[in-house]
Amino acid sequence: MDCPTWNPNRYYANAPFKESHQKNLGLREAIGAAVPSAGVGCAVSRAMMARIADERGGLPFAADCLTEDYELGLRVRALGGRGAFVAIPSAPGEAPVAVRAHFPETFEEAVRQKTRWIIGIALAGWDRLRWDGGVTERWMRLRDRRAPIAALVLAAAYVTPALILLGWATGAEPDWPPGVATAFRITTGLLAWRLLIRGLLVARAYGWREGLFAVPRVFIGNMIEMVAARRAVWRYTPGETPIWDKTRHRFPDSARCD
Repeated sequence: MDCPTWNPNRYYANAPFKESHQKNLGLREAIGAAVPSAGVGCAVSRAMMARIADERGGLPFAADCLTEDYELGLRVRALGGRGAFVAIPSAPGEAPVAVRAHFPETFEEAVRQKTRWIIGIALAGWDRLRWDGGVTERWMRLRDRRAPIAALVLAAAYVTPALILLGWATGAEPDWPPGVATAFRITTGLLAWRLLIRGLLVARAYGWREGLFAVPRVFIGNMIEMVAARRAVWRYTPGETPIWDKTRHRFPDSARCD
């Protein structure tokens, strides 16, 4: 049997997902917050699905939702259910059972995919799901919906070093207010720590080479994030049904190599 051509590292895809799957989802479950579902690899009990359908007039899924899998996990928690992130190895010492698919392979397709997620979670999700739940649940929803603001912070983060380099090149030394240099060192240290954790988590799943590649891919992921956030804010109108902009996914021809 030929080896599958599946490549989990198109653009920025593998790093944030592996970080979320190994760290964030487990934390959400531990603190009692809702665990978002992934539509390609989730299971819901018949009883809970029936409760969701009863709440929606017999229709368990909302046709006007762009991220129904994410919303499904939050609905389960709102109805008193419990979500869990489960990693089951295919055999002792083997990789976990997983659904594999190619992430969009071009910049434009990746931006389209990310735009749909930002609209569905950060913008339409705010309107559809509000801010229900306790402190931990609201905190996690705040993190989920931070993408548009995070894009502005990212833009500022890239512009500032460029201006500093331009100042050094032209001999115009900036007159920093007190404390700015210290804040810059602290944030740089935090960035290095975050990149280290991301690289280690990716290396744990895909090997040390991919762990190293995960660091420069952060730049590409940030570019996608900024462009997608701008497009999402531009396209979303509160009160109107969002337009479904589905991206095409390809799946591996085979599941393993013999």
